[in-house]
Amino acid sequence: MSAYDPQEPYPFQFAPPVYEKGGKAGVTQDVTITLQNVRGRIPSLQASKLRTMMLQAQKSPDHILAHVCSYDGLSSRLVEESGQPMIFLSGYAVASGYGLPDTGYIAMQEMCDKIQDAARQVSVPIMADGDTGYGSPMNVKRTVESYALAGAAGIMIEDQTWPKRCGHTKGKSVVSRGEAYARIQAACDARDEGFDIFVLARTDSLIHGWDEAITRVKEFVRIGVDAVFIEALPDRESMAAATKAVDVPMFANIIEGGKTANLSAKELAELGFAAVAYPWRLVAAKLKATREAIESLKQSMTQGAPPSILTYDEVCYGVGFNKYWEREERYKFNEDNLVNQIVKNGVNGNS
Repeated sequence: MSAYDPQEPYPFQFAPPVYEKGGKAGVTQDVTITLQNVRGRIPSLQASKLRTMMLQAQKSPDHILAHVCSYDGLSSRLVEESGQPMIFLSGYAVASGYGLPDTGYIAMQEMCDKIQDAARQVSVPIMADGDTGYGSPMNVKRTVESYALAGAAGIMIEDQTWPKRCGHTKGKSVVSRGEAYARIQAACDARDEGFDIFVLARTDSLIHGWDEAITRVKEFVRIGVDAVFIEALPDRESMAAATKAVDVPMFANIIEGGKTANLSAKELAELGFAAVAYPWRLVAAKLKATREAIESLKQSMTQGAPPSILTYDEVCYGVGFNKYWEREERYKFNEDNLVNQIVKNGVNGNS
């Protein structure tokens, strides 16, 4: 069984540095590395990679961090295997995994669990949806700190009221400017005083007009965010104006059938966007594929064997049995010792 072989190459090439200890495995040695674009007091390899790619994309109309949003460890691994350079655990996608809409049902702990699940599966930077920060500015600070400790390289904080909801659905509202600014200040303080993390500030205030949205994102930039996102920009003209209004990376998101014009990632890059997320894609695929699999199985209940979707080997490989079996061989043992001993020089890897 071969590895997942994407049929389409990822169209935007990024080459973030790879940091690995050289020499013999398990042997203690000094390692000197230079991390680019660090902002937090305690540097983070993954936050450095994410921020560096974002700044590269901001400066180049030929690059954009286009990424499908994932919701758990397996979907995150599949996104990385497809060649995408980052993971985004969106609230919409994660909530769907609980059978819930994106209306504030899930909060910090559920998201931290999913961040940890994804971090065990992927090597690329992980961004995660922090919603409103789940309370007061002090809660926002704790949320940012917790995401970083869980393994996130980036976090998005928004200015909706709680319970928040998907920005393309009805019934959303935003907090005052003052409360929004306090949330973002708390998020930036968490980054600056602790583990580095890429801070993306989102505003849904376009519901109150263009001037309100631009006023908020400009203040978010002054406070110190790494990037901004104006939710539900309706057309090409507003998108172009938004990217020109601030000098930091700007996010877009494309929801099929949503309020934002469904432009290609290439077009968005040319308009000045540094990143674009697709938060509905895997949720829609999960709904469609699951329903179709159930229906085809129901038909076979009276007409023969269940139809095959993937081979037995393909399913085992896809969920990781092959890697497990390979690693399992290393730890085989008998009554006295390991069966497959690996001889190292020195004791405890010290020489």
